[in-house]
Amino acid sequence: MRFTHLKLENWRNFLSVDIALDRRVFIVGANASGKSNFLDAFRFLRDIADPQGGFQRAVKDSRGSVSKIRSLHARRYPNVALEAEIDLGEPNLWTYRVEFTQDNQRQPIVKKELVRRGNEVVLKRPDDQDKADPNRLTQTHLEQVNANKEFRPVAQFLAQVRYLHLVPQLVREPDRSAGRVRDPYGGDFLAQLARMKKTNQRQFDSRLRKIKDALKIAVPQLRDLVLEPDERGVPHLRGLYEHWRKNAGWQLEDQFSDGTLRLLGLLWALLDGSAPLLLEEPELSLHAAVVRHIPSIMERVGRKVDRQTIVSTHSAEMLFDEGIGAESVLLLVPTHEGTDVVAASENKQIRKLLEGGMTIGEAVLPKSAPPNAAQLGLFDRA
Repeated sequence: MRFTHLKLENWRNFLSVDIALDRRVFIVGANASGKSNFLDAFRFLRDIADPQGGFQRAVKDSRGSVSKIRSLHARRYPNVALEAEIDLGEPNLWTYRVEFTQDNQRQPIVKKELVRRGNEVVLKRPDDQDKADPNRLTQTHLEQVNANKEFRPVAQFLAQVRYLHLVPQLVREPDRSAGRVRDPYGGDFLAQLARMKKTNQRQFDSRLRKIKDALKIAVPQLRDLVLEPDERGVPHLRGLYEHWRKNAGWQLEDQFSDGTLRLLGLLWALLDGSAPLLLEEPELSLHAAVVRHIPSIMERVGRKVDRQTIVSTHSAEMLFDEGIGAESVLLLVPTHEGTDVVAASENKQIRKLLEGGMTIGEAVLPKSAPPNAAQLGLFDRA
């Protein structure tokens, strides 16, 4: 189950995007080119489909307002639009499209909602009931159980999309994210582990064993890793590190390095579920030798459940894997009319560099560098 195509209109940095998506997608671009905003398009669709969320919360609570979402480059056409083509393992692909704007009271309003299954139109709004009762257009049918029966597999798929950008300090201080569930920044990461341990001990033990074996390679001094509650029942990770005294090297997660926590969170997320996984700069805090193997881990784990991963990165090491094709790398190019999104395979210069023996990272990343980056070396010179 995966996204096969994405269209965006007036979405944040992007005036217009129409791009095919591979099973592994790597997004590269300069700072402020829109990598996070590109990932946020998938998160927005997930937030709409979430039974605990919905359209109004996705716009106002999570992103402020339609004005903050709408591209600054938008002119005559005021609607923001997202359209995703989805493969659910059926003969026909599904398409979900939503267009929205806001009224004079800054209330988000659905202007169009369309669902197709192949060439069959399953839903088309506004319909006669919407015209008779305009308040219906404050919600999508995607988020309503009593309205999405004909395309519920699409709603369920979108609601399962997962985003991860683990912040080590939130793992160390979970009280700062009290009340959050499946927090993408790691606020309840240890609670997630504890819930699985309680409900499915066997699966938890299997995952932790795989992660422990991988961490021992990346962190050679690590000897053991366990999840245990303290006297209040609060879950903690305990790691045993090499020490000259037996059993003297135990540390809690608040003593783990940023890289250890990030890698642990990444490996857990890759093993957790089969819906698309959105990763933002997973190379942060990790050694280059470790980063080089992340794509192959993603590929190996993803193939077992046919899972799609969509990754933003600045790292040449992340794109070192020879198995990454040019069609899997999307280059974000800022222009005076917003950011363009092009597949690396469509760029003639990149194709020639690849034919000449360069890795995809060597060929693509220089295209995303600021043109005058060398001048930063002159900072504060007299």
